[in-house]
Amino acid sequence: MAVHLDLGRRGESLAKAHLENAGYEILDENWTHGRLEVDLIAYKDRIIIFTEVKTRTGNYFGEPEDFVDLRKQRLLAEAADEYIYLMNHQGEVRFDIISVLFDKQTNYTINHIEDAFWPSA
Repeated sequence: MAVHLDLGRRGESLAKAHLENAGYEILDENWTHGRLEVDLIAYKDRIIIFTEVKTRTGNYFGEPEDFVDLRKQRLLAEAADEYIYLMNHQGEVRFDIISVLFDKQTNYTINHIEDAFWPSA
């Protein structure tokens, strides 16, 4: 597997553990619908949380969360619409970003941004 894919999977694993430790229930990991994918779908306080995980080894070009652009937000919203429809969820939803930033010694910091964006049309 390519190094960047290994890094991404490691970041997703750390993000999942972070959510579970914070009392979230993980409903799905790497949920796909056609070309759409959501890294983590969690549930807490009757809210479904669609979470994009961004993992980087440096912030020279910006923080990991800066890479969730409008196009990615729209794709996440489209995937969320399908998930909500399939699960017949009638409650609230939220879009979070979890960034995982590694340093050269493989130490990491996690930044969980709740309600990071609300996709526009």
